[in-house]
Amino acid sequence: MSRVLPEGKAARRIGTVVLLAGVVLLTTAAHRQLPHEVKTQKGDAYVPRPEFAKAMSLGFDAVLADYYWVQAVLLAGGSFDPQSQSTHLGRLIDVVTTLDPWVDHPYRFAAVWLTDTLDDVRHGNMLLRRSFDYHPDEWRNRFYLGFNLFYYLEDNAGAADILHEASQMTGSPQYLPRLVARLRSESASLAAAGLFLEELVRTTEDEASRAEYQAALDEVEVEWRARQLDEARENYKKLHGRDIEFVEQLVVGNQGVLPALPDAEPSSLPAPLRRGSRWVIDEESGQIVSSYYGRRYEVHIDEHSRRRKQRIEERTRRSRGAAEVETSAAPSNGSAAEGEEADGV
Repeated sequence: MSRVLPEGKAARRIGTVVLLAGVVLLTTAAHRQLPHEVKTQKGDAYVPRPEFAKAMSLGFDAVLADYYWVQAVLLAGGSFDPQSQSTHLGRLIDVVTTLDPWVDHPYRFAAVWLTDTLDDVRHGNMLLRRSFDYHPDEWRNRFYLGFNLFYYLEDNAGAADILHEASQMTGSPQYLPRLVARLRSESASLAAAGLFLEELVRTTEDEASRAEYQAALDEVEVEWRARQLDEARENYKKLHGRDIEFVEQLVVGNQGVLPALPDAEPSSLPAPLRRGSRWVIDEESGQIVSSYYGRRYEVHIDEHSRRRKQRIEERTRRSRGAAEVETSAAPSNGSAAEGEEADGV
């Protein structure tokens, strides 16, 4: 038995059908804008500029963003050395995050893989900063940016500022404030690091966290004294025309430049835990160090990471050298066709 719909419901159903038909047509049109073959291995000339991709998406930004995200994953997963494809990956992720800036993982994906040259690192940093507007409470994006600034670009002060922001966010690891303090100490802001840690020790309620902050503050205190000894050592060289053979020479007899050596152990250390530590000249580095720590206060990087950083710097030099050669060999008026191809899909 047939059923007659009320006039209002019939109109709504017809409207729904028309709307669905329109969505299908627009989706088909959007998919026609996509390449008919995977082109991740053909070079970054096949990646459109972000603004061009935005214009051709016909409102289906997320659909097109997903397509280029898949291309980036395929490129990284299909290469024995994904970092060597980082410029191409950077263009893909730039398109993805322009089309759909609310995506999450692609930003950190870029931070991990955009490390072939220092220019690629800077591109990755730009993408990470873009994420701040859309994920203001995501501490991990700031953490990756801070790492890039410190490790690749040697901007300790910038890294400390970014990591300090991250340390204020819910879910961030408890060691971040200590790392911030270390970075500030290496950027010649040891006093700022000490003040920062003193405040953390004063205000932190968790006993374990306070102990960590106090340990960092102890290292800052001893490093401050070591730097005073460095200064005294330089004054000794100027006065006597020679270096010291042992630290005690800085105060021995009339030739010394200090009335006494500072304590080689943290002032917060209880008496039962004191070891009678002294200042010594490290045989390997030649630096004055406290035997309590056996090293100077700095951010340590393992040897594998150091070698990787050296490779990146070498690739950057080669990349810039090749670009200079290409520029000098190119015709002065350029090629309009090449620019058009770079905008093509």
